[in-house]
Amino acid sequence: MSEEVILVTGVSGYIGSHVAKLLLEEGYKVRGTVRSLSNEAKVEPLKSLVPDAKFPLELVEADLTKEEGWDKAVVDCKQVVHTATLKGPAVEGLAEATKKFLTACSAAKTIKRVVFTSCSNAVVGEPVPEAEKTYTEEDWTDPESTTIDAYTKSKVVAEKAAWDFVKELPDDQKFELAVINPTFVLGPPLLESHKSATSVNFMAQIVNRAYPGVPRVQFPICDVRDVAKAHVKALTAPEAVNNRHIICTDSVWVKDIAMAASKEFKPQGYSIPTGQLPYFLCWVAGLFNKGMKNNILPRLGKQLNASNKRMVEVLGVEPTAIDCTVQDMVYALVDLGIVRKAKKYKQVGSRAEVPAANGEVEEDKKEGKEEEKAEEAEEKKELEPEDKEKKEGEEIKEEKSEAPKEESKEKEEPAKEEKKDESEAEK
Repeated sequence: MSEEVILVTGVSGYIGSHVAKLLLEEGYKVRGTVRSLSNEAKVEPLKSLVPDAKFPLELVEADLTKEEGWDKAVVDCKQVVHTATLKGPAVEGLAEATKKFLTACSAAKTIKRVVFTSCSNAVVGEPVPEAEKTYTEEDWTDPESTTIDAYTKSKVVAEKAAWDFVKELPDDQKFELAVINPTFVLGPPLLESHKSATSVNFMAQIVNRAYPGVPRVQFPICDVRDVAKAHVKALTAPEAVNNRHIICTDSVWVKDIAMAASKEFKPQGYSIPTGQLPYFLCWVAGLFNKGMKNNILPRLGKQLNASNKRMVEVLGVEPTAIDCTVQDMVYALVDLGIVRKAKKYKQVGSRAEVPAANGEVEEDKKEGKEEEKAEEAEEKKELEPEDKEKKEGEEIKEEKSEAPKEESKEKEEPAKEEKKDESEAEK
């Protein structure tokens, strides 16, 4: 724990918010950058990330597409976690934006280390990976390749720009650089605004059954909480300097992700598709979906493996279990209103917690079952008002129907007696 200010750029992002939360929980002073302080939908929830934090989160305005603001953002900071990035058509300017930001870090003359968020696309970005190869930090995507997309190219060029910038700095202005290369990031989002994140949208589509099945595609994934831990560890680990670090739990098929979600949420009223889509349907979808055509179709049936050796051995981050990552993510999606809440939904998951890793989920499940049984018993014991009225009405109806029967019986008795007397008189 330190009272020195740590800057987290892009603090409202999927990864940035987790990094800030973890630092605040550990007692650090954190300053975060957002594109606009007037965007209350993103700014207000950030203030309550850690309500009992020793130091409240400080927010400043700084945009990678603009030069102003970054000099104030880095002032008095000794460490920086740079998670901010550009999206959409702006990604082509990411390398230049990276240089401008690092120039501000160098000019501050107080910054000792920058942890830079890249991604696994900079390690392996080709749609079709090499067969039977495990990719490591030594591997680089060719930015001149004609088969990679604009986003992948921007990430490769931006990371290379960061390494080149630090290498060329004068000795009196140098600062240390460590790079984090997350694979496909899953895990619980912290803010409702994260619904626009690629991986959050990916999971939301599975839970919302956007497609009747899943494509036969495999790729390495990681937990967003492990990514945050890796950034925080890289701030202080001596061996992290001048190195890249792939963050990866394991390589999994999309079907396995869907199965992990279905196992937990099917009993709660969700119909999550777990069957695999045939090639023909994927091809047809590719006619209307650019992502399906460029990123999914070429990868059908192909395996992609990445090493997490540095993540575990250098940063000391043990990967979170895949089922835990997937299920905690879906709970967060429901809690945040990103996906619908089914009638049988039991709120046993919670945002950024890792209940499946420490056994709390099982306890919560037991409690949930006990509550469900208690509710059922209560329902049997005490009828709803409508049911009571219905039952009372039926009882009144029965009484009315029995009354005429008794009257007719009473009338029949004297009649029988009269007939009897008449027959005896005749005799």
